[in-house]
Amino acid sequence: MEYSSFDYLYPSKRIVTYGNKGMVATSSQLAAQAGLDALKAGGNAIDAAVATAACLTVTEPVANGIGGDLFSLVWYQGKLYGLNASGPAPRSLHAEDVRAKGYKEMPIYGWIPVTVPGAPKGWAQLNKRFGKRSLSDNLQYAVSNARDGYAVSSVVSAAWQSAFTNYSAQLKGEAFKGWFETFAPKNKAPLPGEIFFLPDHADTLEAIGKTDAQDFYSGSIAERIDAFSKQTGGYIRQEDLSSYEAQWVDPVSIRYRGYDVWEIPPNGHGIVALMALNIVRRFEFKERDHIDTYHRQIEAMKLAYADAFAYIADPSHMNVRTQDLLSESYGQKRSLLIEDQAVVPRCGKPATSGTVYLATADGDGNMVSLIQSNYKGFGSGIVIPGTGIALHDRGSNFVLEENHPNCLASGKRPYHTIIPGFLTKDNLPVGPFGVMGGFMQPQGHMQVIMNTVDFMLNPQQALDAPRWRWTEGKKIEVEPGIPSRIAVQLAQKGHEVSVQKDPGGFGRGQIIWRTKEGSLCGGTEPRTDGAVVAW
Repeated sequence: MEYSSFDYLYPSKRIVTYGNKGMVATSSQLAAQAGLDALKAGGNAIDAAVATAACLTVTEPVANGIGGDLFSLVWYQGKLYGLNASGPAPRSLHAEDVRAKGYKEMPIYGWIPVTVPGAPKGWAQLNKRFGKRSLSDNLQYAVSNARDGYAVSSVVSAAWQSAFTNYSAQLKGEAFKGWFETFAPKNKAPLPGEIFFLPDHADTLEAIGKTDAQDFYSGSIAERIDAFSKQTGGYIRQEDLSSYEAQWVDPVSIRYRGYDVWEIPPNGHGIVALMALNIVRRFEFKERDHIDTYHRQIEAMKLAYADAFAYIADPSHMNVRTQDLLSESYGQKRSLLIEDQAVVPRCGKPATSGTVYLATADGDGNMVSLIQSNYKGFGSGIVIPGTGIALHDRGSNFVLEENHPNCLASGKRPYHTIIPGFLTKDNLPVGPFGVMGGFMQPQGHMQVIMNTVDFMLNPQQALDAPRWRWTEGKKIEVEPGIPSRIAVQLAQKGHEVSVQKDPGGFGRGQIIWRTKEGSLCGGTEPRTDGAVVAW
């Protein structure tokens, strides 16, 4: 990438990081160091990604875990690959069962929103296809942190405390005892700097590493998940686990001002970012802090989400084609709907969630964009006793409306919010990027890409720049860094604007770009814990 003097209109809180032999960017210093150690031990960017991802389940359990899902984009030896490691609903669970229990929408906690976890299979698949080291070696950093203990960061501690307070009030019964025994053994959340131990987590990670994740899906771990599910009224069974496979998929993209922006296709909602960029590319943006920039970005995102909530689902159940949603002609047609005043699209109500993102690169040109999540913080609130496995609640994204493409059905994958991104130009890699945070993610992707391509900000500046977030209807949240005149002008255009000082809802991102000199240039999120380590 090349940057102009325009970079310096947005001074960074952190200095952009450079390296040449390798780089890891993520939300945890300890996890980033695990990835760098894997590189220095002879691994490549994929080994680093797997080591970092596994370590994040230990050092940031408030947002991801062994029992979650994973998506990844991998640039390896001149080609981009996509991996969808999200799991389906159990075979014994049906929408009519949930409605019969009195639910009008999917619950967040308990067994109903638990789908088959894909993260362990994702690690194994990535490692087997592209890694240079064994899965066991790559997971050893996570095992050590879990068994020997690690110092809890301040941001993670705050999220842990919030979860503990919430779970203490809401989670009652046998199914939830494991969460408190594992993550609150002293009947409280750990304080910043407190050394926390996850011995069961360590044993499980060790078993996953030694068996290339087979123990999780068809061995003793699978048996324990099955037994606890039966014991406490769950739906997932050993057959659901043993039949699961992560899917290699063809990434989807649009051309944006000479660059190709890549995402994982549905059931993920990465195409929301692509649809929004497709809508705005007919406009010219000369200034970042201009009312037309914000207004058009926001209106394009609302139009993209209106389509997303209507159409995105497990691709085998979608009644429109992804390529049709991303066609240039459709983007042009949708752009004509952007008027001078804000409108209310037909859509759902976006919300925030817990997710971790990481980007890695090595000196040989390989790069990885990887995201994994338990969705709502720790997930469903269910932890399998003796394993440390916190099961996610990704199924809460299903709807119960019959005939909707995203209606809950056995063996079906839900609409998924976690999305890794990747940028190329002229068939060469620029690099991985991501902004985690539930329904904020496509909004963050759009803003980061436009900061990079339209306004020529370097990775750190692109992440530092203040963000906006559409929530529903005409409601917009903006960060305090957005000029007050922009907020006033947005209100004049009919947007319902609120300034939010809490950075939690605006996403957490990481970026690594390869420069024209062949070096690596990285940025990390200023809104939370973040680390870029280079070699």
